[in-house]
Amino acid sequence: MSSHTLLLLYGSQTGTAQDTAERIGRQAQRRRIRVRVQALDTYNVANLILESLVVFVCSTTGQGDPPDNMKNFWRFVFRKSLPSGSLCRLDYAVLGLGDSSYPKFNFVAKKLYKRLLQLGGNALLPVGLADDQHDLGPDGVIDPWLSLFWQKALALYPPPADLSPLPDEDPLPPRYVFHFLDDTTEEPVVKPMLAHGQAPPSSAHPFPARVVSNRRVTAPGHFQDVRHIEFDITDSNIQYSAGDVVMMRPCNSPEDVEQFCQLLRLNPDKYFVLTPTDNNTAPVPVRLPQPCSIRFLVQEFLDIAAVPRRSFFELLTTFTDNELEREKLAEFSSAQGQNELHSYCSRPRRTALEVLTDFPHTTAKLNVNYLLDLFPEIQPRSFSIASSLLAHPNRIQILVAVVQYKTRLHKPRKGLCSSWLASLASSHGDVCVPLWVKKGSLKFPQDHNSPVIMVGPGTGVAPFRAAIQERIAEGRTANVLFFGCRSESQDFYCRGEWEQKIQAGQMTLFTAFSRDQEDKIYVQHRVKEQAKLLWDLIVNKNAFFYIAGNAKQMPTAVCDALKEVFQQEGGVTESQAQEMLDTMEKTSRFQSETWS
Repeated sequence: MSSHTLLLLYGSQTGTAQDTAERIGRQAQRRRIRVRVQALDTYNVANLILESLVVFVCSTTGQGDPPDNMKNFWRFVFRKSLPSGSLCRLDYAVLGLGDSSYPKFNFVAKKLYKRLLQLGGNALLPVGLADDQHDLGPDGVIDPWLSLFWQKALALYPPPADLSPLPDEDPLPPRYVFHFLDDTTEEPVVKPMLAHGQAPPSSAHPFPARVVSNRRVTAPGHFQDVRHIEFDITDSNIQYSAGDVVMMRPCNSPEDVEQFCQLLRLNPDKYFVLTPTDNNTAPVPVRLPQPCSIRFLVQEFLDIAAVPRRSFFELLTTFTDNELEREKLAEFSSAQGQNELHSYCSRPRRTALEVLTDFPHTTAKLNVNYLLDLFPEIQPRSFSIASSLLAHPNRIQILVAVVQYKTRLHKPRKGLCSSWLASLASSHGDVCVPLWVKKGSLKFPQDHNSPVIMVGPGTGVAPFRAAIQERIAEGRTANVLFFGCRSESQDFYCRGEWEQKIQAGQMTLFTAFSRDQEDKIYVQHRVKEQAKLLWDLIVNKNAFFYIAGNAKQMPTAVCDALKEVFQQEGGVTESQAQEMLDTMEKTSRFQSETWS
């Protein structure tokens, strides 16, 4: 395979597909195969006809959509004008990462696999469909799929005969080398990461939005802290409409940063410059200033508070010279040890930083050059925007449930982003959050006469608050909202606002307070109760129906309730009711945005 290069292209939304692609890349290096790993949208897709061996690793987002970093590639590869034999020289494999509890399970991988076949590509093996619901997690599919892939690939592209594979316990070279700057050098000028001016803010150039207010909207005694946070986006050139989402990257807590630097004996105030090593084709990450301080790297870039993946343990195994620790790390890295790893890491939500404290001998041997191999970059978080520019010019508002819960570990677990946001007080001077906006998956009707029916329990109400504000500002009053929460007195978000709008005849509200009476009442019960109204709105008035909120049972229960409405009021059979719902979905009159 000396003259050939394996190309690994990934489409990743939360970093899992990227991690998997990088892991396959390390396996290729051990097999002495030249390899490149790239995000799909950073790759010049016109070069695909020149490649001989490519593995695509991709996840599926939303309602069967490609991840953000493969959207341009996706548009290109589905162009009608591409000739059917254009990829006849390409040997390829597609590995999908998904969750079979979602209706569009691994949709992107399946569709890409078929499309590459249409374009003349030669599939080395069937599409791999990794599933979070598998007993052994996604690796239950990935491991056997990879061993078959290596069999096929090495038969077609054997590596040079004089090079034997590198053993698993030998460390591979790092991707970057740290060059620390001398103490005598002047403080480096850090280039600003934040953009003002004409181009709308983006991931690479977010806008520093001032926190205007940050208030708790659940009752003081309520178990959950939910915040209504408002940002000032004056002069940002940000435009958004109802259904869009705001993106931001959280920072690690000062305590975690300090503990990390102590464990690895790093001086947070030291500056360094990164250079890629010979085997690395990736440039220095754009978000890291050059020179950069250790503090900036640990606080704003390395995801040290996340639950580490299997690849983290694979890499740690190569550093240790302690027998006990090596045995444990090797077990966590193996296919057979995934249940053990799950009980140690995933179930109690143990962080990478806590793992380092559990393996002191290994941590003491850690080489700073490997930090970017070990820790992924902090991924941006997205929040449905809960306000309309028409009602709140120059503002973005969000509803955030602060994540905190107990596991068997001593310290309570905290959501990185929600805890960070909650800690930003608006009262002490100017606190800014770098953010940008992207299109959401919910689209509201252009037709002024179409009524809108929205089911948004809990913080799922956020995009519907934006929609109601926007529609009322445009003079549209056919707005029906189903809102559910635990208790009328504890977590009834935006109550005052809804009451005003109801009195003004601008909306209709149905509430379900699940814990305020003996029997639990949920939004799906209210949907069934309003069968006559809903049938009239959907069938006679061309209404659009939306669901937003937690993906566990609610979306399915609401869909079932809606089908019962069709059966009861329209006298249709169960399968006809399902067909009606499918037709609404195809014509965008039924939309849902759920998160786990």
